Amino acid sequence: MSAITIDASLCARMFLAGAKNLESKKEWINELNVFPVPDGDTGTNMTLTIMAAAKEVAAIEQITMESFAKAVSSGSLRGARGNSGVILSQLLRGFTKVIRSEEVIDAAVLAAAFQKAVETAYKAVMKPKEGTILTVARGGAERAAELIEENPDIELGVMIEEIIKRSEEVLNQTPEMLPVLKEAGVVDSGGQGLVQVLKGAADAFAGKEIDYTIEGVSAGNGGAAASASAAAPADIKYGYCTEFIIMLEKEYTEETELSFKAFLESIGDSIVVVSDDGIVKVHVHTNDPGVAITRALTYGSLTRMKIDNMREEHQEKVIKEAEKQAAAQQAVKAEQPVSLKETGFISVSIGDGIGDIFRDLGVDYLIEGGQTMNPSTEDMLNAIEQVHAKNIFILPNNKNIILAANQAKALTEDKNIIVIPTKTVPQGITAVINFVPEKSPEENAALMEEEISRVRTGQLTYAVRDTHIDDKTIHAGDIMGVGDHAILSVGKDIDTVALETVSLMVDEDTELISIYYGEDMNEDEASALRDKIEEQHPDCDVELNCGGQPIYYYIISAE
Repeated sequence: MSAITIDASLCARMFLAGAKNLESKKEWINELNVFPVPDGDTGTNMTLTIMAAAKEVAAIEQITMESFAKAVSSGSLRGARGNSGVILSQLLRGFTKVIRSEEVIDAAVLAAAFQKAVETAYKAVMKPKEGTILTVARGGAERAAELIEENPDIELGVMIEEIIKRSEEVLNQTPEMLPVLKEAGVVDSGGQGLVQVLKGAADAFAGKEIDYTIEGVSAGNGGAAASASAAAPADIKYGYCTEFIIMLEKEYTEETELSFKAFLESIGDSIVVVSDDGIVKVHVHTNDPGVAITRALTYGSLTRMKIDNMREEHQEKVIKEAEKQAAAQQAVKAEQPVSLKETGFISVSIGDGIGDIFRDLGVDYLIEGGQTMNPSTEDMLNAIEQVHAKNIFILPNNKNIILAANQAKALTEDKNIIVIPTKTVPQGITAVINFVPEKSPEENAALMEEEISRVRTGQLTYAVRDTHIDDKTIHAGDIMGVGDHAILSVGKDIDTVALETVSLMVDEDTELISIYYGEDMNEDEASALRDKIEEQHPDCDVELNCGGQPIYYYIISAE
């Protein structure tokens, strides 16, 4: 017999199952992305978003509908990455607004929650586009409302099944709503991600056997997931507790530390990096201590090195001590009085060279991210906390990061946050250059937005799969020149594609062409390309800069 209500415990299990199902399908969802570029795709962004909420849910000591709703809303909002992740977080936020005051969820509450989810998500997007995750969500919500009107006593199992059925029907119609999807032969990736969350939740409701364990969380008594026993040696993901102190011999900035932490996160977990007066204490759990040590040696010499095999002995004391040091460091920072300057800048950056350019222009805080990994709302909030200014301009420099920046703005109360909708790094650079200290924040925002509208950007990268888009047949490994709105050129040779891309960007009003070469190109290769562009466009000034960005051979702007 199908249940007629969902209590808090079941609701939490359904949510965790939905999150786990999305995580298991993320690479498949990534492959649905229209543009075949090697970036942080929809499946990855949605998974990171929902897992941020799942970790909070799994850690709840005593599950109530209110504690569950708070964990989902807060975790997803702060963990949201990319447009699809932000929209998912808003769907979850709207859904939990309705259920948080309920003891149980019945069919009427479920329908109301779906409706509120859709309303909240549509409001969060300035220009909602149909044929996306929003349309799929609305289809499910409309079906829920129809079912309640037809039969107020409908069984929840039937209702959930019908909601998923309608959502899939709408998903299959998305190529007819967005021509770019039809040309690529795919459905909307964000909509597919949402359907997978719903299917996972439905499986849990039906009582299917599901592993609810969320990695990195110790479930409390009465929590949503079953309390796990202490990990056996074979279950430990990262086997070596690695500690050392770096005696700094090179400049070690806040940005350097962020980059180092990001590297450590890519090879392990339980990371603590504490820097003070020329030394850096490092703690990381990893399967390859040598890699961590090699990277650390680029900053200076090492001392007090200690590597313990956690599969042989327990290292809880070491971990607690490292956490204690990190907490003490934060406490010291919190006690220090801070005076606020008038204006500060936060910019998303990729590559050491581009980071140096932003720093030279006066940007206070750089967030490593961009195409290869979209920063989360939490990353934005942490940056805002570190910039001691009354007015803070955020430069997302990627269209897939703007919503997360706006979400951070909405969550900030003690500072005036201005998000300039820069979609590329060159637009971000132009925005900073045009800042005028004597003008008000509002005047500067208007000026920056006007100036970035004149910047056209082309990015040279490689295709990760075969596809057909923008009237071009693309094969995996092809070189692509990706413009602001379409793929401009495809070929086998980087310089040839770059020259064609630039020719399609330049018009009679173009005065300046800027080239930023990536980590896979050397200065001689970049200089040769600059000479060819100067010969092709003699009326334009051509600048060459070391960008150091990954994935993209060149980022080129025309203005």
